[in-house]
Order: sequence, then structure tokens, then C-alpha cells
Amino acid sequence: MRAVFAIKTKLIVILMSVLVIAWSSSVAQEERASSASNSKPPAASAATSAEATPLPHLQPRDQRYRISAGDSFDLNFDLSPEFNQTAVTVQPDGFVTLRGVGDIKVEGQTVPELTGTVRTAYDKILHAPIISVVLKDFEKPYFIADGQIGKPGKYDLRGQVTLTEALAIAGGLTDKAKHSQVLLFRRVSDQWMEAKLINVKQMEKSGNLSEDPFLHPGDMLFVPKNTFSKIERFIPVSSAGAFFPLP
Repeated sequence: MRAVFAIKTKLIVILMSVLVIAWSSSVAQEERASSASNSKPPAASAATSAEATPLPHLQPRDQRYRISAGDSFDLNFDLSPEFNQTAVTVQPDGFVTLRGVGDIKVEGQTVPELTGTVRTAYDKILHAPIISVVLKDFEKPYFIADGQIGKPGKYDLRGQVTLTEALAIAGGLTDKAKHSQVLLFRRVSDQWMEAKLINVKQMEKSGNLSEDPFLHPGDMLFVPKNTFSKIERFIPVSSAGAFFPLP
């Protein structure tokens, strides 16, 4: 009798152990499923946000010059001088015509990339050609100044030039200029342009030019009109005395 009771007790213990293990496994699975479901929405939200507002692909600080239409270069072959060419000019469509290989597209390439393109073209007729490319005539670094300045136009950018120095080079600000809202436009990629508002009036008033930015090649400055210059042409003659006291 005691043996039967002992067997029944062991069976009950084993059954309870199995039930506890099964319950623990079920709880663990539910926790993992809950954790996974909670972690998915932020990722999806982040992906949706990234798709909705793509960020610009910023260009590197020390970017190389890229060949453009109208540029020219010399092409030298150390072992095959008969293929040397001088003043090879990039056509408006971006192609150049090279002796022995014909037309190839070079616009938008850096000098190292251009050297590789030319070497690949000549590999068809020469064995391991040693080629050097020397730019002869190319677009010089420049900045553009427009708006309420003395001499709007395109200027060569020589050395390090700050925004206030560029304004002086372009003839300075006129009486109608809004000194506190000078706009600096800078291209950061083929699709993106950065715009920065510079308070030149505050910098000059405080005598602190630490925030006077250096220009990059291709930058554009625009100086808008001040408020009074926008409305002065509409002031009636009868009201002029309110603005300019008569002697």
C-alpha cells in the first residue's frame, strides 16, 4: 500500500514539474514576442522618416577639382611620345578627341580619374602606357556677389577671403543694403544648396570678426534691400516732412 502511494506521489511531482516547465516556456515566448513587437515600430518609423526627409550627401572638405567644358590639358606619354598632345580641350558635350583612340567622355572627372580613363583607352593599342596629365587652362576659383553692393558680379577667389573682405572686393554695401541679413549660398552637393544668414552689422558694431566665414569656390553672396529702401518710392510728397524735418 505504501509502495503504491509512493509511486502516485512521484507521478504527481513529475506531472507538476512538467506543467511548471511548460508554463515557464510559454511565458518566455510571450515576453520575447512582446519585446520584438515593441522594438519594430521605432525602426519602421525611423526608416519612414529617413525616406521622407533624405539628408544631403555632403562633399568632402578637400575635394579635388573636376574637369568641366572648356578646360584644356596636356597629355604626355613617357614611352610613346608620338601620342603626346598639347592643349586638349574639353568640348561642350564633355568629350575630348585623342590621337589613336578617338572620342572619350572626361567631364566631371578629377585629374587622377582622367589619367585612369586615358590609360584604359590606350591599353587597347599600347602595352602598359605611362601617362601623365597636366591641366593647362581650367576654371579658376571664384565667388559671386549680388544685390545691394557697389559692383555685383563674378570675382576670382585668390587665397583665403572672408565674407566681409569679399563684400569690400565687390565694391562694398550700398546705402540701401540690409547689413544684418547678408545671405551666403554654398553648394554642398549636386542637389543641395546651403544658405546661411550673416549679421554683418552686428560683427562690425561689436568689432568681433571671429564669426566672419571664409569663402569656398563657387560661393554666392546676396545682400537684400533694407526695409526703408523697399517703401521709399511709395512715400507721398505730402508725408515726406514726417520723415525728413524741413529746415
